[in-house]
Amino acid sequence: MKHIAESTVRRLSRYLRFLEGEEELGAETISSDDLATLGGTTSAQVRKDLSFFGSFGTRGRGYSVPALARRIREILGLEREWRVVIVGAGRVGAALAQYRGFRERRFNVVAAYDADPARIGTSLNGIVVRDQRTLDADLQALNPGIVLIAVPPEAAQPIVDRVARAGVRGILNFAPTALRVPDGVVVRSVDMALELEILAYALTAAK
Repeated sequence: MKHIAESTVRRLSRYLRFLEGEEELGAETISSDDLATLGGTTSAQVRKDLSFFGSFGTRGRGYSVPALARRIREILGLEREWRVVIVGAGRVGAALAQYRGFRERRFNVVAAYDADPARIGTSLNGIVVRDQRTLDADLQALNPGIVLIAVPPEAAQPIVDRVARAGVRGILNFAPTALRVPDGVVVRSVDMALELEILAYALTAAK
């Protein structure tokens, strides 16, 4: 599989949101100029991004909104349902379980886990929090494609090790720590403090 830059994938995701908005409005076609304006880029960049995945659109007529939206969903892997497990049922884990955007994008949260006896047995958006000690066996049965890690930093690596051994290949990490994963496992980290620091720098530098 050819390497596609992360920035390109991010733009595809933005294009898809705009296309779906246009689709809801009944639009049948859209030009690269219009898509570029909506996406905050250039028409040349739109054409370059799409060219990595084949030929799209007709000169002088633009892109079919339904067809392009469908193709981008296929490229991003959104034509299938993704089974998701959350490990860590604290504030971050609870917020993740209640995020409506997951369901809209076919990310189906099937289970949540915690090590705190006070949380085990409680409900997160209709999902009963399970005992973290059963995680290894449960992952084999649940067969999730993605696991979200929302545990304290010191607990994250042992959880990731267990998740990787169970055969899960996709991990989204919300713990503020670097993680090691074996080949074939993809981990993405969301460091909210880091994002705030970058934003604070941008605001300071703009003065």
